[in-house]
Amino acid sequence: MLNQGKVNSLIDRACVQLDNFRNFQRLGMIPKHGDFFASGVHYPPITMYPQISQGEILENYTAPADGMFDIYVHIPFCRSRCLFCHYPSLYKAADAKKDEYLAALEMEMDIYLKFLGLDRMPARSILVGGGTPTDLSVPQLKYFLEFFTKKVDFNKCRQFNYDVDPSTLIGDDGVERLRMMRDYGVDRLTIGVQSLNDSVLKKMNRSHDVKTAIDSIENSKKFEYKLNIEFIFGHPGQTIENWVEVMEKTIELDVPEIQFYRLKVEPYGDQIGSIKKYKKYHPDELPAPEEAILMKQIAIDMLADKGYTENLRRVFTRKRSDISLYAFNQCCQLLDEIGFGLTAFSSLRDRFILNTQFFDVYYNKIRSGTLPINRGIVRNKDQQIKWSAILPLKNYYIRKKLFEEINNISINEAYQEKIELLKGYGLISETDIRVELTKIGAFFADEVVQQFYNKEHIPFPKTDYNDGPLNPYN
Repeated sequence: MLNQGKVNSLIDRACVQLDNFRNFQRLGMIPKHGDFFASGVHYPPITMYPQISQGEILENYTAPADGMFDIYVHIPFCRSRCLFCHYPSLYKAADAKKDEYLAALEMEMDIYLKFLGLDRMPARSILVGGGTPTDLSVPQLKYFLEFFTKKVDFNKCRQFNYDVDPSTLIGDDGVERLRMMRDYGVDRLTIGVQSLNDSVLKKMNRSHDVKTAIDSIENSKKFEYKLNIEFIFGHPGQTIENWVEVMEKTIELDVPEIQFYRLKVEPYGDQIGSIKKYKKYHPDELPAPEEAILMKQIAIDMLADKGYTENLRRVFTRKRSDISLYAFNQCCQLLDEIGFGLTAFSSLRDRFILNTQFFDVYYNKIRSGTLPINRGIVRNKDQQIKWSAILPLKNYYIRKKLFEEINNISINEAYQEKIELLKGYGLISETDIRVELTKIGAFFADEVVQQFYNKEHIPFPKTDYNDGPLNPYN
């Protein structure tokens, strides 16, 4: 364990970000209340899309020139409802419910393949998430993997990812799941550890404890998966001291990739998380925004001391090649991605599509031979310009050549005044090739990219911000 002197040293190093936090509040970039809204994985934010029909959203759509897609599959089952989750799911669902969903998912893939005129979907990369996509019996997992791998062309697939819960990777069934996924080509796992403190895990209402999390990681290593482990900071029950202990334990696990993200109180999915009500009735139990800022910088410093670098936003690896290609392709390269399942999204080069969040609607649409789409947009010129700036800036950097190819206008023509403003405050830098966040800008990436938002998509009302030069409404 780190001694108190070392902990105090980490806090002292991190305090520089507190000064930045307060300065950017004064300038109007960060809300006066210090709350946080996750930005830049989708634009507009995923909760802000209008209703649309399949015919309207897919009219004139054609496959990309190279015919390739990144593929997402959503399996909405969990063993418990986590306090922080904003997605609809079924908890402790009976096998019959899971069988019904898997059968519909198989039909949905067939409908999409028919629409695209394909026998199999050519995959660039794959992510299976949820929910907990391994919250299936071993026979159900085999059924899914069999039909999925028959409908996907893996010839040029560079990564096959699974997001998993630790409790599904232990015991005989857990080991069998790991063996089976490996046999079907899965090579990368993101394990939702979320904390390595039992009291915090209990507050999160996670289905596992610390021992289970560590056992799941060790079991996965035996099958030579490339591992990413994931954590939340700013959650009820966390303190600076126990967060330092968690990061220390995390580094000792020696995994290729470590990801951490700040607690999202504001909904980012189709069901308002319990954390929203929890904060309303127990506001003093959440770490203050200033504590969350310290937690973030402390983790960055501890990981840097052990050779981890932020190679994709919120993602820390020792090698650049260990990041998620699915995330990189969608958010940085802006390549076409298709999603299957309840609430799944398809992020395409000129439009964004969301599937229904309601199980009965999902089943009825598929049984009628239509895709379960209910929201989305075909982007107009202004929306396309914002989308192609916000996503890569938040997650990696804007490639000037790619931006111009997409928009027939340079990033400087579109945003010269904004670029100069943000450069002046040390938030972004620019070369002939790219526009990217500085080290300070990367720390406040979610707030920086909101500078490019349309007013109707800014997460908090204008009165929540100081009337400074970085007020996003200006």
